Amino acid sequence: MNPALRRVCTGKEVYRLTVIEQPHDEFVRLTGPFRRELLTHCYRMLGSVQDAEDLVQETYLRAWRSYQDFEGRASMRTWLYRIATNACLNALRNGNRRVLPAGLGGPATDPNALGPREPEVPWLEPIADEQADPAAIVAGRAGLRLALIAALQHLPPQQRTVLILRDVLAWSAEETADALGLTPTAVHSTLQRARARLDRLEPAIDEITEPDEPERRDLLDRYADAFERADIPALARMLTEDAVWQMPPNPSWFAGRDSVVRLLEARLRKERIRLVPVRANGQPGFAMYLNGEAFAIQVVTLRGPAIAAVTAFHDPVLVTTRFGLPARL
Repeated sequence: MNPALRRVCTGKEVYRLTVIEQPHDEFVRLTGPFRRELLTHCYRMLGSVQDAEDLVQETYLRAWRSYQDFEGRASMRTWLYRIATNACLNALRNGNRRVLPAGLGGPATDPNALGPREPEVPWLEPIADEQADPAAIVAGRAGLRLALIAALQHLPPQQRTVLILRDVLAWSAEETADALGLTPTAVHSTLQRARARLDRLEPAIDEITEPDEPERRDLLDRYADAFERADIPALARMLTEDAVWQMPPNPSWFAGRDSVVRLLEARLRKERIRLVPVRANGQPGFAMYLNGEAFAIQVVTLRGPAIAAVTAFHDPVLVTTRFGLPARL
């Protein structure tokens, strides 16, 4: 607020203060509750928490500028989503898609010949459950899992948008058409193409079944204990036969239990390791510390009573800024 309006006002200045404060207070009250779900929506679209935060800020700025013209023909939530979606589409036209190593090429076979780190690649990022929409976390298997977010980045922007609005947010064809300036028929055909392409990219997303809570907790506890002790045989027994291990920003990745075990044998015995439980993308995970220093965030995918994938984001900044943990233990 202008400092001149902070003093005790009389006459016309009281009126000016009321005009300035009331619309803003009303705007904050009506739009504030949607911030976390809009962040989650933008994250699904962009694959980056930082980019999503920037686009949410832009969404609220655009919404505030046009708030006086909002006539309530759609709900406040729908109106904000329309603004956020179009902001994301504009960003996607000018940017590169976010990827995981498996999206760049075939798996590696020699854990002693890892490729150089590629910090310039626009890597996919995890989102801490504390930042994401609580409703999305509850339905995380359907709408927030890391594998789905990675697969979405391979869809053309319009297909990605339609699939998120229709299949994740459960918008009607008419609502989606109105938001994107399409016809319902065009929305339907775009959705069919998006679903078909997504099935080719990640056919097992809907087939993932996690163990119940006691078994899940026991599996994760045993994994953390074996990982910290570099107990390779114990880790091997917890992996599925087709387990996958990725380590962005290193482009090398490993597929199959035998390959992953060779990687762990080559890399795991060289450091003192500590794992701290976290939650990301509605999935279990760990913050990894090497010799007391923050090192990585692991996102763990469970299938039945075993571990199907580990994506270890080798970025200490994720540990401290995104997951709020200390730089040292």
